[in-house]
Amino acid sequence: MNHTAPGALRRRLIAAGSLTAAAALALTGCAGGGATAGDGGGSDTDAIGVSLIVKTTTNPFFVAMQDGAEAAADELGVELTLAAGKEDGDEDTQIQAVENAISKGDAGILITPNGPGVEDALVKARDAGLFVIALDTPPADPEAVDITFATDNFAAGQEIGKWTAAKLAGETATIALIDLFDDKIVSVDYNRDQGFLDGMGIDTADAAVNGDEAKSGTYSGGDYEIVGNEASGGAEDGGRTAAETLLSKNPNINVVYTINEPAAYGAYEAFKAAGKDDVIVVSVDGGCAGVDQVAEGIIGATSQQYPVKMAELGVQAIFDLVKTGKAPETTEGLDFFDTGVALVTDDPQEGVDSIDTTEGGEICWG
Repeated sequence: MNHTAPGALRRRLIAAGSLTAAAALALTGCAGGGATAGDGGGSDTDAIGVSLIVKTTTNPFFVAMQDGAEAAADELGVELTLAAGKEDGDEDTQIQAVENAISKGDAGILITPNGPGVEDALVKARDAGLFVIALDTPPADPEAVDITFATDNFAAGQEIGKWTAAKLAGETATIALIDLFDDKIVSVDYNRDQGFLDGMGIDTADAAVNGDEAKSGTYSGGDYEIVGNEASGGAEDGGRTAAETLLSKNPNINVVYTINEPAAYGAYEAFKAAGKDDVIVVSVDGGCAGVDQVAEGIIGATSQQYPVKMAELGVQAIFDLVKTGKAPETTEGLDFFDTGVALVTDDPQEGVDSIDTTEGGEICWG
């Protein structure tokens, strides 16, 4: 359906002085700068257009995010367009989806950016009057989006790191790190990895760089050795290959950090094939399948995040902005809107807050 000019509503709101510092969502802080609203229609009869652009639909995390956005859009009467990269890291397809949203005159874009190459297109969308919200993955350039709705990924990494250190109980940690990429820098990648090491009590050197920490030393409970970092692409087959590579370097690995649960399951399969069943595997996602894997003992602990909540709040924020002029705000003390995290394990450790898989299964995906 045709929409009025994307920047028209923003100009009307500014002219009327109707934008305030009040949050459309019950959090405090200061809103991100930039575009104030896109124009998906300024009257009750005009559809509010929103595009959700996820990294890929091969990961159930992003499928859940799409489901949450669709449910929210149906309830609010928002005209939702879905798009996704062909694989994790596919920037070109996401750029085209951003261009399409601008051409359609959408009010806003919700996006899990596949990399820094997408960010110029997002700036263009903001300049055209669209309100841009990053979900799950903050961009490298803060000016690329108006606000981010996400898990505190560093905190998510810290939780599994603290749990791992407690679980080891002073045993030497021989650590394999299975990351997302090795050819691009994405905040969700280094925040989880570096948060995990920090949670274990290991000095991360530069917290925005994977792999620059000392390869041996002490963690909070004893000695550690880092075997290496390998990329998985966030996929099961990538996790398996990464684990095989790391095992070829050191067959004594007893701790495996993974960027997400598909990579964790792939790593588990590699270690199982190698006859190793005494490895602590930790991850981030807390999806329904991942919680089941914790219950089965495949994953020791996972930090649960809530993609459905991210998407629902994102759709609601754009709807509220168009209808009332009230923009979402960041969580107090943070530069993003924190959608929460909980550690899920059936092996709780003293001093580490957690929920069990029964509770985690009830709220998986959020």
